[in-house]
Amino acid sequence: MHIVLHITAPLLIALALYKTKWLSSYGILLLGLLIDLDHLLANPLYDSSRCSIGFHPLHTLLPVIIYLLLLIPVKTRVFGIGLNLHIALDLADCFMNTDNLCYIE
Repeated sequence: MHIVLHITAPLLIALALYKTKWLSSYGILLLGLLIDLDHLLANPLYDSSRCSIGFHPLHTLLPVIIYLLLLIPVKTRVFGIGLNLHIALDLADCFMNTDNLCYIE
């Protein structure tokens, strides 16, 4: 379900906010998935009980602050929305599927 949300939520945002340019906006929003490349650094590669937030390098506080700053300039806003949406979905996954959040441990 988590992967489905990472694909459908950007589509819904693109359709709702960027009606005339929804397809290109959707593509840019999907670029927010690139931050999951940091999962390749983890051992094990996948752990269903692990919270991404605070564990993977691109899911830590400093990058998230940068993602938030990307919302300010118009030229980077759609990409910033994609990155922040990705973090929000991962955070929701942490709340639903784990007993704690990595950055609190």
